[in-house]
Amino acid sequence: MAATSSWRQVGIGLVLPALVVALWQAVASLGWVNPQVLPSPLAVAEKWVAYLLPLQPYDPAAGSWLHWAVSGELITDSLSSLYRVVVGFLIGGGLALPLGLAMGMSNRVYDWFNVLVQMVRPIPPIAYIPLSMLWFGLGNPPAIFLIALGAFFPVLMNTIAGVRQVDGIFIRAARNLGASGFTMFVRVILPAAVPYILSGVRIGIGTAFIVVIVAEMVAVNNGLGFRILEAREYFWSDKIIAGMISIGLIGLAIDVGMNKLNNHLLRWHRGLEN
Repeated sequence: MAATSSWRQVGIGLVLPALVVALWQAVASLGWVNPQVLPSPLAVAEKWVAYLLPLQPYDPAAGSWLHWAVSGELITDSLSSLYRVVVGFLIGGGLALPLGLAMGMSNRVYDWFNVLVQMVRPIPPIAYIPLSMLWFGLGNPPAIFLIALGAFFPVLMNTIAGVRQVDGIFIRAARNLGASGFTMFVRVILPAAVPYILSGVRIGIGTAFIVVIVAEMVAVNNGLGFRILEAREYFWSDKIIAGMISIGLIGLAIDVGMNKLNNHLLRWHRGLEN
């Protein structure tokens, strides 16, 4: 029953994209738009397949078949972008989590850091592009710095909110039972804050993926963002849209994976634990 319901949800979710593609194809087929400006879905699909496939025919002397099969630009660019997202998110989230827990637990720590955090938080990561290139040059370091910055604040703010919104009844009950500070944190505060933290992680990963595309357009010579910028220089609108669709599909896969992970880790929170 659960599997049937899940497939039904997927089917419903695909209805609107299918209608959009059908309308897009109809507009392109009727010649209402310049194909150089807006190519048809079939042209985009053809370019996407070409983007996915290896550029050179298979040569056994050059290496294994598997290495050749994953040598297409799309796979290489996607892996490069994902690498930057993962490294940047681990750095940003890894710094934000302990600071968020400390600021949520301690009023003194909160008072020390809050003004600085609230001053820096509204500045978009894109604004740091000139400084990141000045500090780190070109390549992965400036991109990873921008991604870490983009992931830092969603995780930080959600962690602070999660710790500070723990129900006071739980804290008083634990104190009355003689719980130590460490036990209080591990057994009461942290589990109650986990839903907020995971929401911050989900938002932070989404933000990191947005930032990596922008960073790749200015700081590196590979990745999905770089390839879209390259296609723009040559007026390859079909490749631009193919790259955008690839970004959307990867972002959707990441979000679905995070949602499933959240549902699994929060079964106890939703009363689903056996």
